[in-house]
Amino acid sequence: MTFSRQNTMKRLAKAGERLKPKLCPPLLVILCFISLGANAASSEVATVSGPIAYLFNYLSENPFVFLFVALAIGYPLGSVTIKGVGLGSTAGTLVVGIAISLSSYVLYDISITAPGLVSDIFLMMFMYAIGMKVGPQFFSGLARGGIDFIVIGLIVVCANFAIVFFGAKLLDLAPGYAAGIISGSYTVTAVMGVAQSAVSSGAYHIPEGLTADTIGANMAAGYAVSYVLSTVFIILFIKYLPAMFGIDPVKAGKEAEADFGGGEGTEALPGTAGFSSPGTLPVEIRSYKVEHEELVGKSIRELFALYPNAAVLKVVRGDDVFDASTNPTIQMGDVIGVRGRYANLIAKGEDKVGTEVDEIRARDIEIEVADIHVGKTEYAGKTIEELGKEIGFGLYCKAIFRQGQAIPHLPQTIVEVGDVVRLAGPKWCVDEAAKKLGGKPIVESTVTETFYLAVSLVIGFVVGHFSVTMGGIPFALGTSAGCMLTGIMFSFLRTRNPAFGGPMAEGARSFLQDIGLSLFIAVLAANVGPKILNSFQGTVVIKIAILGLLGALVPPLLAWLYGLYVRKMNPMILAGACAGGRNSTPAMKGAQDACGSSIPAVGYPVPYALTSMLVLIFGYLAMVMS
Repeated sequence: MTFSRQNTMKRLAKAGERLKPKLCPPLLVILCFISLGANAASSEVATVSGPIAYLFNYLSENPFVFLFVALAIGYPLGSVTIKGVGLGSTAGTLVVGIAISLSSYVLYDISITAPGLVSDIFLMMFMYAIGMKVGPQFFSGLARGGIDFIVIGLIVVCANFAIVFFGAKLLDLAPGYAAGIISGSYTVTAVMGVAQSAVSSGAYHIPEGLTADTIGANMAAGYAVSYVLSTVFIILFIKYLPAMFGIDPVKAGKEAEADFGGGEGTEALPGTAGFSSPGTLPVEIRSYKVEHEELVGKSIRELFALYPNAAVLKVVRGDDVFDASTNPTIQMGDVIGVRGRYANLIAKGEDKVGTEVDEIRARDIEIEVADIHVGKTEYAGKTIEELGKEIGFGLYCKAIFRQGQAIPHLPQTIVEVGDVVRLAGPKWCVDEAAKKLGGKPIVESTVTETFYLAVSLVIGFVVGHFSVTMGGIPFALGTSAGCMLTGIMFSFLRTRNPAFGGPMAEGARSFLQDIGLSLFIAVLAANVGPKILNSFQGTVVIKIAILGLLGALVPPLLAWLYGLYVRKMNPMILAGACAGGRNSTPAMKGAQDACGSSIPAVGYPVPYALTSMLVLIFGYLAMVMS
């Protein structure tokens, strides 16, 4: 693509007129310098066909490249910090994407657009991945702080309406601006739809001298400016809100994880990341040479009946190695690998068996950690101690979960139908125990079951898309929130039965979460960038910017003060609730980045769902009452 220098300068002059009230002269000089530097020729009639023009045109024709260029630059930019303050990957991608799309439009009149379908798909995947992560903690969080989450949502949405509506009256903004600013500062585009319906239906009576198109233009201007500003600044605001109040976000995140982790010890809940980690066990395998006559001639199973707290897992006889699954008989001079509690082996190993020797073959046993859902078998209703004697050969019980909550796994703890038992031992031992308990062993893997992912996304979309209209205002949960709730429900059910929903590798879930939001933000940047210029008209943009920022930032601050000082909530759960009240998924991600945990998402859904509906009502009222 080529451009005449004359046309380029005209475009720059035109852009400068639009930006003049707000852009300083040095920025215009920089824009001119970039444009002129791209020219291959030096004469007045030469054409502009330099690499920058070609690059912008290529990005316009290939939005796929634009999206990943924004990610490739935005991620490292977001990691740069100045005195401990940085954008983060989400805001970094947004800033880079807007910079590219805006520069392309200003310099060469090239609009870079990305398909909205891409944005929808990746946002829903992100929300589902978040739901899968926080599902086990969500219901406990709702039970503990449900009312607080509702109050936080009400504070944010009511304060937003009061600030913007009465602020627009005070600043004497024309009709339409208030509804647009509410829509933009809340980053909920649907608000403009209900406000426009108030105009078209006659609920709002258009004054003389105004038209519906004029009001619509005012809405668009208020929306565009406040949307861009609030999208960027709410991420940074929520991310650094705890630090502004002297709170260590990482420490607060760990405290919230411990508090909402759901129970006994530090064991991960079934179906969550790390549940198959062996960790540090009080049992180990040591090797002994058989020197006591009373062991000779007995099978491994017979020895286990005599010594249920120790299991012989390997027998080495010369060059032969026998696995315990074959139930070999012990001979004098055999070297056996015994698994038991470390203290017992040290105290009694040589007294009961013989000299301890260094025989790696006897100790070369791979240990698997698996969750088993207890079915309707004759073993339900027995204590852990009884189960250990009957089916616990070579196994160690790491944890027991009942209704998704860890319970003390003491010798006299009774195992009930529906419990999830976490066992550590050789694979064949785990498989044998699972068969007798009426379940199957579930271990972490790199496999992700796509079928359940697809089904949950379909359910979430349909549920979120379903809308009920009352008083001319459509009420809907929203497709992204619907997908998050299906993720929450699926992961919640997996803590009850880890076989439900198929495996989902933590790496795959984490990737969906990260790439989903990043590509959503990149698409948003592409489509919003050029629209910024259309709103920079005269000094009214200053008023819009002020109201937009106040409407975006002050309400979550008020909610934060309520949660922190009145309700004494955990700061990172509170930050997630404030992000939900503001309907800002990227802000929630900023809070997660700050504390290094997904725990802020526990407080997100309830305020999000509540305010998603209420902001539509307030947008409608803002237009009717203008």
